[in-house]
Amino acid sequence: MTAPAREDERFMAAALRLARRNLGLTSTNPSVACIIVKDGTIVGRAVTAPGGRPHAETQALAEAGEKARGATAYVTLEPCSHHGKTPPCADALIASGVARVVISILDPDERVAGRGVVMLRGAGIAVDIGALHAGGEQALEAYLMRQRMKRPHVALKLAVSQDGMIGRTGEGQVRITGAISRAQVQVLRAETDAILVGIGTAAADDPDLTVRLHGLEDRSPIRIVLDRRLDLPVRSKLVRSAQEVPVIVVADASLDEDAATRRAALEAAGAEVLNVDAIPDLLTALASRGISSLLVEGGARAARAFLDAGLVDRILLFTGPITIGEDGIRSPFDRQSIPAGFVLRRTARYGDDIFEDYERNI
Repeated sequence: MTAPAREDERFMAAALRLARRNLGLTSTNPSVACIIVKDGTIVGRAVTAPGGRPHAETQALAEAGEKARGATAYVTLEPCSHHGKTPPCADALIASGVARVVISILDPDERVAGRGVVMLRGAGIAVDIGALHAGGEQALEAYLMRQRMKRPHVALKLAVSQDGMIGRTGEGQVRITGAISRAQVQVLRAETDAILVGIGTAAADDPDLTVRLHGLEDRSPIRIVLDRRLDLPVRSKLVRSAQEVPVIVVADASLDEDAATRRAALEAAGAEVLNVDAIPDLLTALASRGISSLLVEGGARAARAFLDAGLVDRILLFTGPITIGEDGIRSPFDRQSIPAGFVLRRTARYGDDIFEDYERNI
């Protein structure tokens, strides 16, 4: 590998790390990073702001100022070329006088899809595409899934005991994993657009489903409950906090008169009721709102519904050291019975727990 290629990979790696900073905060836009480099020194850097604007490129260029002239811009995703709520980032790069732009991956958004590159090259700027392409695909996997497949990227998270249980009948939430694993789950929530549980979990555990890790409390995702008959109690923690953190209750498209009353109560409390009949329809509806990533946290029935629909892209399995016994609630799978089509990508030990990260083998 030549020295310039190594330098490109080094700065793009830094940009990809920076892009992770605002995962889960930038919907409907992706979390993109831009680093401006002049004579081997970073003179400007930024990531897409919370809420999706301003974009990374304009922020990084503002930080670089006049030093951007003749510099190289490293961007994790092709700069936008269309007029939306803000002018095109390609125009900003051209106006700044940068000499070169290095892009990890092209943007599949039909409004861009190579047009940003054409604009830059037409202005005499050298453009190189594909630096750390695999890393770019991974960093932007949720956004790319929404653009290409018109649905969010779905990660299924399960905490399973040594004997393959996810809880104990009649006891609500059972602590299966330790403090380190639970903190990791909080980080996962903070990086995700939306989190989903079934009504069984919502009723039995009465969870908050918010981010409780100190310093990340403002990064709680949209909370979703699969609840065919609208049985979620109005006094549940989820509904009582719906004014602060959005809650979507997913019900059947056709409901009886009693359910209509429950719907009115939920909506009056601030929850949104969404009527769909199937998991694919739900994912399409979420994607149309700009939701790119969905974390399915429980319970067994919700997990099985997504697996049976073939709509799980990643499995995050935490195995704790405890044994629950015969009165346990059986997990859809454990370490010895991972669903077909998934490949182990990473494993770690968090205290006494074992963490395994599986991806769909496409």
